[in-house]
Amino acid sequence: MSMEPVNSDVAAEPEEAPAAADAAESSDAATLGQLMLAVEELWPESLAEDWDEVGLVAGHPSAEITRVMFAVDPTLEVIDEAIEWGAELLISHHPLLLKGVTTVAANTAKGRAVHRLIESGTALLTVHTNGDSAVGGVSDVLADALGLENVAPLTPAANGLPEEGIGRVGDLAEAMTLGDFAARVFGILPSVAGGVRVSGDKDGLVRRIAVCGGAGDSLLDEVRASNADLFVTADLRHHPASEAREAAVNGRPYLIDVSHFASEWLWLPAAADALGNVLADQGLDVEIRVSTTNSDPWDFILTPGGD
Repeated sequence: MSMEPVNSDVAAEPEEAPAAADAAESSDAATLGQLMLAVEELWPESLAEDWDEVGLVAGHPSAEITRVMFAVDPTLEVIDEAIEWGAELLISHHPLLLKGVTTVAANTAKGRAVHRLIESGTALLTVHTNGDSAVGGVSDVLADALGLENVAPLTPAANGLPEEGIGRVGDLAEAMTLGDFAARVFGILPSVAGGVRVSGDKDGLVRRIAVCGGAGDSLLDEVRASNADLFVTADLRHHPASEAREAAVNGRPYLIDVSHFASEWLWLPAAADALGNVLADQGLDVEIRVSTTNSDPWDFILTPGGD
């Protein structure tokens, strides 16, 4: 899957009728404060995990916003892409300042990012685990792309709706072999160096599937409790994966490990469309694009070859 720009332009009303022209002339430019309210409507900060840091990182709420870019990571390359395009707001999934820092001096990586944002007048807003948990969030998009039905959270949100929470579990319309389903997973993800790793019988049948975009090995107990045949997530570490395999019943749950970046990138076009729809309903004219920068940290991989 290529990472092409996703544009969610809000078109002005046709000008044939005077009323439509008046409405277009009276519409105000969006402010960062209005964008923050729209983001809160879609991905409430109350859904974020206690350890997380979400919300506005840089920017003034009164600033005018005409272009917004979505990205997984607020890396310097992504920030430069947003600035070059003319975005006044970058919405990233991953926080820039998740852990405490004692300096934002420009001779540090975090400091350079902060300076670049402020000096260019580009705001940064983080939607992280609130974007994971919300309806239409990261794992919902992943579950939908994989064809799951009757989807429910693996861990229901403490402060949300019954359908909100971290991870999802659902069913395929028909059972598939693990090998065929792994090929489906590979086919929906953007191309990255790490590919897809699979643990389990290639010819074993799977139907009930658990997913978690991003790192999900903390959810293995919930996966087992859901009776899932397979768990698709990212960043599966050696010991949790090994222990899950040792504790498996009839080999299940099987495991599929994917790129952290790739599993969460799928959400960006859906998030851009959702925000565009909210802003259009409010009569706000904002152009929205998805970053085309591949911020997966790995550049190439060596494998022994074979099937």
